[in-house]
Amino acid sequence: MTTTTAAVLVPVLPFLGAVAGLLLGRRAPGFVRPLAVLPTLAAAGLAVLVAVRQGGGTAPLTAATRLADTGSVPVDLALQVDGFAALVAVLVAVVACCVQIYSTGYLRDDPRYPSYAALVSLFTAAMLLVVYSDDLIVLLVGWEIMGICSYFLVGHYWETAAARSASLKAFLVTKLGDVPFLIGIFALAGDTGTFRISEIHTRLTSGTAGVPLDHPTLIALLLLAGVAGKSAQFPLHTWLPDAMAGPTPVSALIHAATMVAAGVYVVARLLPVFASSAAALAVLAAMAAVTMVGSALAALAQDDIKRVLAYSTVGQLGYMTGALAVDDRGAAVFHLITHGAFKALLFLGAGVVIHAAGSNSLAAMSRMSGLARRIPDAFWTMTVALLALAAIPPFAGFFSKEAVLGAAEHAATGHTSGVPEGVGWTVLLAGLLTALLTAGYAARLWLLAFRGQGEPVPDHGKQPVAMNVVLWVLFLPTAALGLAYGRLPDWFDGESLTPTLTTSVLGTGLALGGALVMYGAWRHSSARARRVPLGAVAAHPEAADAVSEAEAIATHEAAYGSIAGASDPADPGRLLLGPLHRHAAVGFHLDALYSALFVRPVRAAARLVHFLDREVVETYVRGAGGAPRLLGAAVRRAQTGNVQTYLGALLAGSLVLAVAAVLVAAGA
Repeated sequence: MTTTTAAVLVPVLPFLGAVAGLLLGRRAPGFVRPLAVLPTLAAAGLAVLVAVRQGGGTAPLTAATRLADTGSVPVDLALQVDGFAALVAVLVAVVACCVQIYSTGYLRDDPRYPSYAALVSLFTAAMLLVVYSDDLIVLLVGWEIMGICSYFLVGHYWETAAARSASLKAFLVTKLGDVPFLIGIFALAGDTGTFRISEIHTRLTSGTAGVPLDHPTLIALLLLAGVAGKSAQFPLHTWLPDAMAGPTPVSALIHAATMVAAGVYVVARLLPVFASSAAALAVLAAMAAVTMVGSALAALAQDDIKRVLAYSTVGQLGYMTGALAVDDRGAAVFHLITHGAFKALLFLGAGVVIHAAGSNSLAAMSRMSGLARRIPDAFWTMTVALLALAAIPPFAGFFSKEAVLGAAEHAATGHTSGVPEGVGWTVLLAGLLTALLTAGYAARLWLLAFRGQGEPVPDHGKQPVAMNVVLWVLFLPTAALGLAYGRLPDWFDGESLTPTLTTSVLGTGLALGGALVMYGAWRHSSARARRVPLGAVAAHPEAADAVSEAEAIATHEAAYGSIAGASDPADPGRLLLGPLHRHAAVGFHLDALYSALFVRPVRAAARLVHFLDREVVETYVRGAGGAPRLLGAAVRRAQTGNVQTYLGALLAGSLVLAVAAVLVAAGA
């Protein structure tokens, strides 16, 4: 099999699996699980084969065929597989395969599993199309398919109001960013005369300075709007925490390696466009800094274990966009890959924790004992994943995060041409502060979930083997992938990914300090947990995993309701944040702000339009129909059937006409 054929089959196989799953889901339910797992597994194997053949400095694989001759800028069905695309495709395919295998156990009793599995396969195919595509229009197709799939997957538990609201919010917010993104694509094609990413890259980087764009800042900012929506960056990040209302495997798929990574990956592919404008890099750095720090503070205040991880994802994506702001896409994609591994592990482990505890509330878990002993596989793998998230060496997150901080330090000291020093300092300082906060909320999650004190957690038996196997599969890259930092530059642009001494010492020191401070706060506040009881846990851990999670979402108000009002004095995050806690718990009121600025005015305008339509437009419509109806009724009353009446009316009319004629003739 040629490398080109293998690359083409990577997105095609999950797509065929999705189509077959949708067609046969009800007629042949026995084929649903094989159709969900096997095509994705084959795609993962082929993605690894393509990466082996194309990695380590090999010339990019390109192939294209004309899809549409528009008369101006043609659209090509084109693929380009370089080191970036090869490794990201492996990440996407492996995580998607793990999610499909995990879901066979997690959703084993779900009546909507066939459609769910098919949508996951379609989502995977769309993301792989984005990764391999060399044409922006074809990339946009995969981009939009992911959006509609996320709408259905986040709303899987559509019986709950939280899931319905979250799916609609995710769709609308991401579409809000997609409109300027589409305009930016057309503007970029207008300036360069092509939709081909490789040709755009060559035009902007060839020779000494390349051929400049006519409108670099405008194009970069338009593209950045779409990226902010898809990759949940400030100010379009608010959909991501609410999307936790979907099943846990969906959270792992969307928020680890696929949809949210798409925006970062597209910026990495089009980085010369952004590097053409210092203003665009400054906006990108400011967006990354606000996103990193704000999301980390919000994560410290969340009670729902999945919302903590969701805000964590937002912050880690901020690290990636920060690396792109300092013109180092190798560091950005390196962190994208390691983050995809350990965050998928954290989300899938969280599903096991929720089922075992019967709740997604960390406050409830802190009042239970023995949770770690009930789920040893999830406990040990999640412990390592949290260490990787906190960037503690030698785990993967340390090396990739230090690559980002090292790139920021390099730019801050004026060693990166074309990047203002202020951009470097913005990313570096925000990254170091976020390292402190990240270790704090990671330690808080671990302490509240696994070191609780109180009634023993009920034993509901072991988790399905498929779920535990997936956790250990993802454990391997979480623990060891960072050690490949010395070989990855050959896959990327050749820039060193070796941690620098200054940022390594600062970052690790701040991470350890954040964890120790959180531990001290936990020791200070944990004694209060026994004095402040919480309400009974609503979910039934004896039920299947997905059923337990759906019940937790539907009934546990502290997780998906007004969490800022759920005062828990035993929460160390509340102790450390102080008065800031109630603001951080609700995402610093951004949803309320957007509701006041956009949602309410739009609804008021809609009500006004409805009133005008009903009372004004419909009045004319009813009048246009009512006048002939009244005239017809009058004429109908005149039709009595009496001949004398008709003759009398005829004579009277003739008399009137005769009198009128005489008057006219007389000149009256």
